[in-house]
Amino acid sequence: MQTKSRNIYLVPYLLFIALFVIAPIALVVYYSFFDIHNEFTLANYEKFFTPVYLKMTLSSFWYAFLITLFSLLIAYPTAYLLTKTRHKQLWLLLIILPTWINLLLKAYAFLGIFGTYGTINSFSEFLGFGTHQILFTDFSFVFVSVYIFIPFMILPIFNSLEELNPSLIYASRDLGASSWTTFRRVIFPLTLNGVKSGCQAVFIPALSLFMITRLIAGNRVITLGTAIEQHFLVTQDWGMGATIAVFLIIAMAIMMIATGTRKRGL
Repeated sequence: MQTKSRNIYLVPYLLFIALFVIAPIALVVYYSFFDIHNEFTLANYEKFFTPVYLKMTLSSFWYAFLITLFSLLIAYPTAYLLTKTRHKQLWLLLIILPTWINLLLKAYAFLGIFGTYGTINSFSEFLGFGTHQILFTDFSFVFVSVYIFIPFMILPIFNSLEELNPSLIYASRDLGASSWTTFRRVIFPLTLNGVKSGCQAVFIPALSLFMITRLIAGNRVITLGTAIEQHFLVTQDWGMGATIAVFLIIAMAIMMIATGTRKRGL
């Protein structure tokens, strides 16, 4: 009887997975086998392995890696310091608050900050350094992306640090380990699951960015997400756009498997 009741509770979950996960992926795969004239073809997959799209793929992975790396380098010490503060929940809330603001609004805000007559250049000119081209550069793209994604890196790391048993740290220090050794041999390995979750939450969406590349990078940065948007909305070549999306889904699945938690057998 209990097994039947549990199976009933699974129905909404399975329906959600079927309608909003499996069905969209199936549609993307289906459209990838059709050209712009709606005829069945494998040319889209052949075209993807040309130097243009392979270079675009490498560029997407490179920028996603940089965004994830810088987010991790900033988020880990930030999360660690948060666990040591008195009002940690308040500070955590202040970090989460920007995620409630629309992404487009945040991107437009940086257009004003990094623009030729923006805040940064105005301050630089006041100090006598003149104006500089900050907007529409690789730096501005990575900076804004890290700013947007960093809360998603901090949260899982903060949770893993909060769950860490402090007696293990005390034991390490009592045994004569230095602060660096304690971090390297105790703290970081025990919070690795939080790091993996944070990397998933940052790397996967960073791989398919397109809005920030348009507004902040000014099309100087071309990613797979930009190419998908171009094919679906401009060239109307849904087949090629779907083909790129298929490889993007595969890359995301590999990332999730690589950073997933593996349960070891006894």
